Amino acid sequence: MRFVRMQPLGAFGAIVLVTLLILAALAPIVATHDPTRNSTDILQGPSSEHVFGTDRFGRDIFSRIVYGARISLWVGVISVAIGTGCGTLLGMLCGYFRGLFDLVVQRIIDSLLAFPWLVLALAIVAALGNSITNVMIAIGVLLTPNAARVVRGVVLSVREETYVEAARVVGATDARIMWRHILPNAFAPIIVLATVGLGNAIIVEASLSFLGLGTPPPAPSWGRDLAEGRPFWITAPHVFWPPLMAITLTVFAFNLFGDALRDVLDPRLRRRL
Repeated sequence: MRFVRMQPLGAFGAIVLVTLLILAALAPIVATHDPTRNSTDILQGPSSEHVFGTDRFGRDIFSRIVYGARISLWVGVISVAIGTGCGTLLGMLCGYFRGLFDLVVQRIIDSLLAFPWLVLALAIVAALGNSITNVMIAIGVLLTPNAARVVRGVVLSVREETYVEAARVVGATDARIMWRHILPNAFAPIIVLATVGLGNAIIVEASLSFLGLGTPPPAPSWGRDLAEGRPFWITAPHVFWPPLMAITLTVFAFNLFGDALRDVLDPRLRRRL
């Protein structure tokens, strides 16, 4: 209750995300139709049978939104796990050992950060091929540099602490020091990065699907549904707006929850709550 009182926007984001998770988990029960089944009810408006109406292929839009949440969340979770995992490992090694390895890795990270996210994602997916696995790999690569930078900064600060020096004196190995003494101090920023990164991952996946390089059809995808509904945004707006609002609301909720989580986990900000 204190979190709700102190962070109302973060609580709103959490409620939206929990609702989305429930809908995705219960998609076979919640969805009223097969999301990939075509029918003759083309571009039908919202009704009791089709809550959000149908698209140009006669597919139920509500069912596609619900099943699309599964794909978006799955892509987001896996890609964030790849990005934060690789970024944490690189950041730990660079910050702890420094030297030539740190110099080389940081220059590679600078090179990756020089590219716009979408351009780099398009290049990776185009090189690897159009599949949902390659989309997750591409997004994971995009998320790695920021995670590595943040974790490296934490490690550079923590490695000079007295308890780390004491661990070295008693003969603790470098691996044990990083795992037992340094990594726990990086948990808070990693959690915040992962939360915000989920929203960014969903945007990139939707953008790639919008351009035809994301989730392959006929699987439901918010980005692809948005692209298919774009020609009808005036004549049949019910086709265009549901996937757009699903993307917007989900990313907005992740950002709100991530900001609130940062305030709660940051000791300097926590004193003000």
